[in-house]
Parts: sequence; C-alpha cells; structure tokens
Amino acid sequence: MIHKPKKNCKVCDAVLIGRADKKFCSDYCRAVFHQSNKESISPLVQEISKTLLKNRSILRALNPTGKTVLSKSQLHQKGYNFMYHTHSIQTKAGNLYHFCFEEGFMITEQDKLVLVRQEQK
Repeated sequence: MIHKPKKNCKVCDAVLIGRADKKFCSDYCRAVFHQSNKESISPLVQEISKTLLKNRSILRALNPTGKTVLSKSQLHQKGYNFMYHTHSIQTKAGNLYHFCFEEGFMITEQDKLVLVRQEQK
C-alpha cells in the first residue's frame, strides 16, 4: 500500500481532503490567501486604469465596424480623455495611431479621427 503524504491548507493548516492538487480547505481560505497576497494598488494607478478602460469603452462604442471616421469633438463630448492611452504606433507611411488596448485612432490633417481596431494575434 502506498501512502501519500498529507497536504495541508495554505491558510489554516487543516488537512486537505479531495483532489490531489487542492491547496485550500475552503472558499474562505482561498479568498483570504489571495487577498493577503494581492499587491495594494495606489489610488493614482486605480484612477488611471479607470480612465483607460473608459477611453477604450468610448472608442469601442463609437467604432462598431472596426473603422470609423468622426470629429475630435464627438469623442471629447463622450468624455474621452486624450491625455491617456496605452500605446502608440507609427506606420511606415508616417501615420501615428494612439491606442487604448486594441481600440485606437489617428488624427487627420482636417482634425478628424479615424477610429480603428487592432487585429488580435
């Protein structure tokens, strides 16, 4: 007869019963473990994340087809904050696109915006 070593809960040290890969004796212990290991996020980071997600949501709502042209004021009226984006891409043709995750835009010479969606790889 092979005896498997007993495993204990990572939080309360109770003996685990059940699956071999089990790490916690209950949902409560699992939640306590993950909360205590969670890095506290500063209010500044929380606010920036909230703004980025709002910007992405606005771009996505105004660009249902994946490519749309509209005025800069339309985006501004919806509450878009032009100070925040996740990344920028400059094309070989010299066009500069600003993105909030996969949703982005390019400002044209006529102060219009070309909204685009980055392809998922």
